[in-house]
Amino acid sequence: MVSNPVHGLPFLPGTSFKDSTKTAFHRSQTLGYRNGYAIVRRPTVGIGGDRLQFNQLSQAELDELASKAPVLTYGQPKQAPPADFIPAHVAFDKKVLKFDAYFQEDVPMSTEEQYRIRQVNIYYYLEDDSMSVIEPVVENSGIPQGKLIKRQRLAKNDRGDHYHWKDLNRGINITIYGKTFHVVDCDQFTQVFLESQGIELNPPEKMALDPYTELRKQPLRKYVTPSDFDQLKQFLTFDKQVLRFYAIWDDTDSMYGECRTYIIHYYLMDDTVEIREVHERNDGRDPFPLLMNRQRMPKVLVENAKNFPQCVLEISDQEVLEWYTAKDFIVGKSLTMLGRTFFIYDCDPFTRRYYKEKFGITNLPRIDVSKQELPPVKQELPPYNGFGLVEDSAQNCFALIPKAPKKDVIKMLVNDNKVLRYLAVLESPIPEDKDRKFVFSYFLATDMISIFEPPVRNSGIIGGKYLGRTKVVKPYSTVDNPIYYGPSDFFIGAVIEVFGHRFIILDTDEYVLKYMESNAAQYSPEALASIQNHVRKREAPAPESESKQTEKDPGVQELEALIDTIQKQLKDHSCKDNIHEAFQIYDKEASGYVDRDMFFKICESLNVPVDDSLVKERQSLTLLPDWNAVV
Repeated sequence: MVSNPVHGLPFLPGTSFKDSTKTAFHRSQTLGYRNGYAIVRRPTVGIGGDRLQFNQLSQAELDELASKAPVLTYGQPKQAPPADFIPAHVAFDKKVLKFDAYFQEDVPMSTEEQYRIRQVNIYYYLEDDSMSVIEPVVENSGIPQGKLIKRQRLAKNDRGDHYHWKDLNRGINITIYGKTFHVVDCDQFTQVFLESQGIELNPPEKMALDPYTELRKQPLRKYVTPSDFDQLKQFLTFDKQVLRFYAIWDDTDSMYGECRTYIIHYYLMDDTVEIREVHERNDGRDPFPLLMNRQRMPKVLVENAKNFPQCVLEISDQEVLEWYTAKDFIVGKSLTMLGRTFFIYDCDPFTRRYYKEKFGITNLPRIDVSKQELPPVKQELPPYNGFGLVEDSAQNCFALIPKAPKKDVIKMLVNDNKVLRYLAVLESPIPEDKDRKFVFSYFLATDMISIFEPPVRNSGIIGGKYLGRTKVVKPYSTVDNPIYYGPSDFFIGAVIEVFGHRFIILDTDEYVLKYMESNAAQYSPEALASIQNHVRKREAPAPESESKQTEKDPGVQELEALIDTIQKQLKDHSCKDNIHEAFQIYDKEASGYVDRDMFFKICESLNVPVDDSLVKERQSLTLLPDWNAVV
């Protein structure tokens, strides 16, 4: 590459030299990428790396270009030539605004009408602002009609101003030559033109009608074209061809209603319908074969025929718009006849073939209308109200007149007069209740419990019946599913909670020990162990310090002496068993104790020898005698 550093000299041999420092003779790259986008940049150096001066602008030149206002290169633009003038008769030629209006005309010489409504059309011609009023011609009206006001410019006031299209709108009154026209509506072109000129149109109104003309209008005559259907041909073609349908009438929604089955016959020869009843054996109904006699059934009646007296007159074609035909009887659909809705669920094979050939209906499956029995509703008892036993309260929900709950008769017979007795104390923080003792009686026949408190002299507590016979619920059981105390829950050391009171079992009688020995499987190992320990303690010899007889209460000594005396007198008595049964009868709570007066009364009724000294002692006795100890 040869360069000429001296500007102005011709590029001729001998006047230029080769610069050996230049090694790159390629063009500068003018295409680059920034942030993924292609950009064009101006070259700053030429071939060989020489800096280009013509592509570089100074900061002053850049500021000047930034603040320079753009101007056209070739001077100011030329003005467009003015638009051609178009006269109004050319611009608005054949453009007419049309308004619908009416005016009221008095009729003084008639008794049938006081005024007459006449409908007119108002035309406004845009080319010369002229108007005309034309009344549509009504045939045989007897009134001069047609062009009422010929085309002309109409004055709107006494000053000579004329009507302009800006003065016209819907819903206004226009007075022309003494007649007031009320504008009600306009056509589509008029509406578009006025809205384009910025005029807001009023909503359209309904055209007024002439009352006398409406009165004279007669209903339109109906021409009934005679049918070309040949009834004789229908009779000969479809004679003895009957469509048979099986239907049900479900009347279960009404009182004493039921679901009954019927057979519907449709006779193709004359389009009549017959409904036959289906009787079952011993159904309790009179053997009427037909529900509806063979007749044509109307489907749609004329509005005026709804009050037609069908009970005394037959319905004709004048009262019926549509009759039932074969296409109305489809399997799976319902239809109403004589006020009853019948549901068709099946048909015979001939009917299926007829519908396939006549209407192209092939799918007529049988519909199962047998009602499935509903699952039994589970009885839910109301919550327990706390009165009586749960079993007794539940009987009020099972019957209107409640009955006593069923009892286990076998259990009552086997365990009759079998009573388990326990001695218990009351677990109470009150000091006065610590010395109170109670006798629990568990009746094996009924699983009931009674509590008796032996009276103690000068204790301040009235003894006697503490709890009558009843079933006692365990504290951890629920009200809906109560769990009662059983024989296995009673053992030495067991805690029995009775209606909020806690009792501790201390001792049992001999019969309980025998019962537990014979029914050991019912008791837990803890209960059996407690009884065994109690028996061992009872059989163990008492220490000498305890063997000394302590001074007894005078009342107790008198009672023991009375028992010993009676036992000696009853030793050789022959009716000892009868005495035992009598005491059991009067001891209803099976507590082992009876009243003092009752004790001597039983002895007198059984002729038991009682000395006068015993009677005197009876009057001074305050404790209750244990009849088990006596007998």
